[in-house]
This record gives sequence, C-alpha cells and structure tokens, in this order.
Amino acid sequence: MTIQQIYQLAIKMGSEADLRGKIVVNKLLARLKSKYSELSKEQKEEFDQERLTNPFSDTRILVDTKKPIKRILTGIDMEAGEMLLADKLGDIDLVLSHHPSGVGLAGLDDVMHLQIDLLNVYGVPINIAESLIKLRMEEVSRRIAPANHNQAVDVARLLKLSFMCVHTPADNLVAALLDKLIKKEKPEYVEDLLKLLKNIPEYKQAMKMGAGPRLFSGRPENHCGKIALTEITGGTEGSPQIFERLAQAGIGTVVAMHMSEEHRKEAEKAHLNVAVAGHIASDSIGMNLFLDELAKQGIEIIPCSGLIRVERFKKAKKN
Repeated sequence: MTIQQIYQLAIKMGSEADLRGKIVVNKLLARLKSKYSELSKEQKEEFDQERLTNPFSDTRILVDTKKPIKRILTGIDMEAGEMLLADKLGDIDLVLSHHPSGVGLAGLDDVMHLQIDLLNVYGVPINIAESLIKLRMEEVSRRIAPANHNQAVDVARLLKLSFMCVHTPADNLVAALLDKLIKKEKPEYVEDLLKLLKNIPEYKQAMKMGAGPRLFSGRPENHCGKIALTEITGGTEGSPQIFERLAQAGIGTVVAMHMSEEHRKEAEKAHLNVAVAGHIASDSIGMNLFLDELAKQGIEIIPCSGLIRVERFKKAKKN
C-alpha cells in the first residue's frame, strides 16, 4: 500500500463509523466546499484544502517519502524518541501515530464540531450544544496554539521516515464498537456496563495495568438509564457545562475515555453516572480496528508507545 491509500482508508473507515451518520458527514463536506467557492483568491490561498475532502482535521499525512508501506511502527504517541526507535529498528516504512502532530495537532479544535451534532443526536438542543462546544473549541484552540506542533514531524523528515496520524477516525471506530455492543447487550445497571467493558480484550489487559474501566460518578447499583458516548470521540473533552444539558435530555450514564476533575464534578452535580473506560485502552481499540485492515493487506504492524495490540481478524479466521 501507499501512504495515500492508508490515508484514504482512514477517512473512509472514520466516516462510515461516525455516530452522526455518513450522510451528515458528507453533507458537512459539501457545505464547506460551497463556502470555499465563495472565498476570495487571497482567502483560498490561506485555506487548508485538505479539509475539502477530509472531514477529520486531526488525521493527516505529515511526511511522505513515497516508499511503499510494508512495515509500520505505530503507537498512541509517536514523538521524537519513537522516530529514533524507528530509525534504529530499520526497514520501517511508516511511523503511524494515533494522537495528532504537526498540522493535525494545530487543527484539533476543528474536529470538535462532531460533538455538536452528536450531542444533538442524544437530545441536547442544537443551539445549546453549538453555543457550549464552540466556546470550548476556542479554549482548546488557544491552548494548543503555543505548542511545538512540528517537533516530531521535523525529526521524521530528517530521518527520512514517512509519518502520519490517525486520530478521530480511530476514535469513531471505538465509539461505533461500543455503541453496537451496548445496544445489543442493553446493560441495566452500571455494574453491568462496567462488566461489559471489562470483557473487551484491550480493557481486560488495561485492568492488569491498573488503567482499565472504572466508575468516576454514581454507584455500581445505579440504573444506567439511557447511555451516551459523548466523551469517546470528537477531538478532546467538551464543555463541562454540557452534563446538565445531557441529564435534562434524559441521559442517565455517560461513557468516557477519560475525564478531568472539573468535568467529573459537573457530571456528579447533574446526577449522571460516569464510566471511564480508560484513555489508552480505548485509543488502542480504535487503532486496532484500523490496523487490522492494514494487516489484512500483508503489512507488518509493530506496536509501541502504549498501544495494546489485539488482532481481531485473526480470531475470526480461527472460528
């Protein structure tokens, strides 16, 4: 495979797994293209044209050496140290990171638009979701503005390593998996939900490392009520004020990858149960679902940097 093929596969899989629905994703792209056509020549020169075909601003090709991809070094955070590791290992055709870097990190706030539509899917009025999330997007934009976005990218370029990041598409994949599983099993109590999560291989392994699913708000014997996956995908944490609105929309339990103390307190005030599945384990699930598709093409996958590698497609062959 080429890096372009891998990039297009990430966009395709991320769009198909998006909890908003692929139709909504395509509609948003069409609207952006329409707005782009109305820009002045100077504005078009400044516009990031990748956004016209890629709805996930945090997923990008960062360095392309044009080499065919046969061997990938991949992990949750691939930074300067991992680049040196790839160089030392030799014969690495691509360094693949989950968390964004370079222009992918600089555009992290833009992908948070996903949260607006997803909150609306769960019953939060669109005007309220839009108002609260856009304020949070501005905050995230200011927070990441001074970051050294290109540090790892520069190292990859100097070492002549292809480098890309796949963030929201992978998060969409884990969100879709959890959504399907929860709808199938219909856990009635919070302890049932936690048990369901702990049976997923990546979370099971994370439990052994002290980083598996745990309850941040509520009690195990509480009823789940309606379960929302608003804290699984969409770039990073949304607004802490959204939890009151979720409760008003009839949500009883929120499943999150991770949650700050400020957000936890607001969820508790809103009488919401919060099951935190685990950050790195959740990221691993999404990446594994994507990596399995690459492995099917004969690409060798070398996991590192916290990635808990589970190969689902091999298990399917044995059954």
